[in-house]
Amino acid sequence: MAIKTKLPMGIENFEEMRTGGFYYVDKTGLIRDLLENLGKVNLFTRPRRFGKTLNMSMLRYFFEAGSCSEIFEGLEISKEKELCAEYMGKFPVISVSLKSVEGENYEEARGMLRRIIGNEALRFQFLLQSDRLSETERNQYKALIELKGNGEYAMPEGLLRDSLLILSRLLKKHYGKNTILLIDEYDVPLDKAYQSGYYDAMVKLIRILFGQALKTNDSLYFAVLTGCLRVSKESIFTGLNNFNVYTIREARYNEYFGFTDEEVREMLAFYGFMEQYGAVKEWYDGYRFGSLGIYCPWDVINYCGDLRDGNAVKPRNYWVNTSSNDIIRRFVGRAKAVTRNEIELLIEGGSVKKKIRQDLTYRDLDSDIDNLWSLLYTTGYLTQCGEDDDDRTELVIPNREIRWIFVEQIREWFKAEAARDSGRLESFCRAFQENNVSAIEEGFNAYLRKTISIRDVNGRKDRKENFYHGILLGLFGNMDDWSVMSNAESGEGYGDILVEVEGEGIGIVIELKYAENADFEAGCRRALQQIKDRNYEEALVDDGMETIYRYGIACYKKRCKVISG
Repeated sequence: MAIKTKLPMGIENFEEMRTGGFYYVDKTGLIRDLLENLGKVNLFTRPRRFGKTLNMSMLRYFFEAGSCSEIFEGLEISKEKELCAEYMGKFPVISVSLKSVEGENYEEARGMLRRIIGNEALRFQFLLQSDRLSETERNQYKALIELKGNGEYAMPEGLLRDSLLILSRLLKKHYGKNTILLIDEYDVPLDKAYQSGYYDAMVKLIRILFGQALKTNDSLYFAVLTGCLRVSKESIFTGLNNFNVYTIREARYNEYFGFTDEEVREMLAFYGFMEQYGAVKEWYDGYRFGSLGIYCPWDVINYCGDLRDGNAVKPRNYWVNTSSNDIIRRFVGRAKAVTRNEIELLIEGGSVKKKIRQDLTYRDLDSDIDNLWSLLYTTGYLTQCGEDDDDRTELVIPNREIRWIFVEQIREWFKAEAARDSGRLESFCRAFQENNVSAIEEGFNAYLRKTISIRDVNGRKDRKENFYHGILLGLFGNMDDWSVMSNAESGEGYGDILVEVEGEGIGIVIELKYAENADFEAGCRRALQQIKDRNYEEALVDDGMETIYRYGIACYKKRCKVISG
C-alpha cells in the first residue's frame, strides 16, 4: 500500500521512513509472524540490498521502550491490537550493525567493533543515574563508554567480549524486563577478516561475544541476526539450542525481504510507470525465496527514482555498485573446463544442478569450487528454480542485471588472463598490422577456446556479434602504440573496429559477422563487402594512414575464420 510519496533511496531508518514523507512497502507483518514463531535466537540470511537493515530498524522502533507508536499507524501490524498492547514499546533493545567492521588488520577491525558497541552503549546514559543499579553496576556501564585521550573507546578486549552481555544485564535491571538484541550484518566482520588474513582471531572474538550474549545470557528475551551467509554453527554459534535459521530456501518470512510482484506493480502504478513493468521484471525480478518470486528492492526503488528524475528510460545496473563482485571473479578464475561450460550454460539462460551447502565457514569457501556455487546462491548471484530427487538444487541467473555482472566480470578476467602472456598477445596483435591472416585466425581461435562464451544465443545476430567484438577490443586494449576506435563513424556508417598504428602509418579495418549455420566463408565475404560498400577506411585515410588492411571475420560458437581483402 502506498503510504508516502518520496522514494526512499538509501533510507534504512524506519522512523525516518515513516516521518520523512517516503513511500513505504509495508513489511510490518514480520513482527507478528516473528512473535508467533519466536525462537531465542533467530537468524535471517538474505542477499545484500534486500531490506534486512530496514527491517531490523523496524523491529527496534516497535519493541523499544519510549518509541513513538504513531509511526506504525495504518500499517498491517497496527491491526493486531492485543499484540501491540503487549509488546509495542515495552522492552530495552540493543541494536548494532556490524556492516562497517573491517580493517587491514585485526587491531583495526577490533577497534571498529569497539566503536560500534560503545556508540550503542552511549544511547543508554541514563544508566549512570539509575537508582536501580548498584554503584558497581554503574561503574561497569562507565567502563563501556569510557574514552581514551585520542577519543577512541578504552574498552579492553576482555570487556569487549562481554560487552553485549553486560549491557543487556544492566538494561534488564533498569527496566525490569529482559532485553531484545538485534545484530545486523553479523557475518561482515568474518568476511572482511577472511579477505585480509586475520580470520582466526576474528572468529575467536565473535564466537565469545555472541556466546556470551546469546547463550549464557539470562537477561535476553530474544535476538534477531541478519547476514548473507549462514556461517557454520560449529564456527561461532556453538551450543545454541533454541536457534532458528531462516534462509532463502525457507517458505516462512519469504515475503518480508524484497518486493513481491504485487508490491512492484503497486509502486509502478503509484508513480505512473506501469509501462516500464516488463523492463523492471526482466532486469530485477527472478529471485525465488522459498517458492515466492521476489524482486530486488534496491534496484526497483533506484530505477523508479531515475525515471521520476528523467535520468533514465532503460533500466540500469544498480546492484553492481553496492559491492566489488569479487566472488564472481574468484569463481571464474578457478573454473576448469567443466565449470566454464556450466557458466556458459547459465549465461545462455540455462540451468545447472548443484548440491547447496548453507552451513559453510569462510575457510571452506576456497577449499572446493563446489562451495563457491553455494556462495553464489546465498549471496544472490544465482537463484533456485527447482530441486531434484538427490537433493540438488537447480540454479539459474535470476535476471538481466545479474547476467550483466557475470558478463563484465568474465570480460575483465579474460583481459587479465590474456595480458599474463604478453609475448603471445603482442604477436597476435602484430599479425593484424603485418597482414598475417593465418596467425590472426590461429590466435583468435585459441583465445575463443580459452574464454567463457557470453554470447546472447537467444538474441539478435548483432548481439551475438557483440561478444566477439568485445573479445577483440579487450585484446587490442593492451597495445599502447595503437589507437583503437570501436563503432567509430567513418564513410557511410560505423565500422566495428578501426585501428591506427601511427608510428607505422598503418590503418586496420575490422568487420565482424556471426556465421549462421557455421557458414564462415559467406560471413567473411559479407563483412568485407560491407567495409567496401560503406567506405569504412575513409577516416583512416583522412588521418594519414598510408597502408590500409581490411579484415572480414566470421565467428560461430568458439571458432572463427579470417579473410583479408
